[in-house]
Amino acid sequence: MERAKIKLIYPLVVEGKYDKIKLACIVSSPIITLDGFSAFNNAEKKSELIAFGKRGGLIILTDSDKAGTFIRGKLKGLLPGCELINIYAPAVAGKDPRRNHTNKEGILGVESLDCDILYELLKPLRDQIHFERYLTRQRAYADGICGCRDSVAARKALCRALSLPESISAQSLIEYINSFVSEDEYSILIRTISKT
Repeated sequence: MERAKIKLIYPLVVEGKYDKIKLACIVSSPIITLDGFSAFNNAEKKSELIAFGKRGGLIILTDSDKAGTFIRGKLKGLLPGCELINIYAPAVAGKDPRRNHTNKEGILGVESLDCDILYELLKPLRDQIHFERYLTRQRAYADGICGCRDSVAARKALCRALSLPESISAQSLIEYINSFVSEDEYSILIRTISKT
């Protein structure tokens, strides 16, 4: 049985046209391509991003590599005041079939990930879903994942438990948890990583 496409709360931003082709089978919302880094030097593309951003926000799904992290930072600078929801593709080792070489970090790009993985990543962002933001910087500090001794190691352990890139910032991790992890699930994860 064919599943219904997901109508997202905001438009989806991806790196390139092959990502868009893959995700068009999963979501019914607008998908904006960045064409790599060229979008940041293209006045028309920047205007499009700003226009969509002014309507409420954008969902960002990039590859889980350094280039993806760079793109997220550039978008944050380009769209101050816009709600940006970061989706982190799991870092799956492998070679993209379309490319003649493995990327520098040896992980699959969004375009090569399984549709079921992408569907599950985006499902929590269906229209009409609202998130309770319970994790503050103060609580993150108290839980040992931000601003204290051994917080880097604790944050990496939490990222591994959530299948996130270990290189994401503390603030990005807090935003992700507030968007996708219930408070009960978070408490269980904190107890688990504190035992390791």
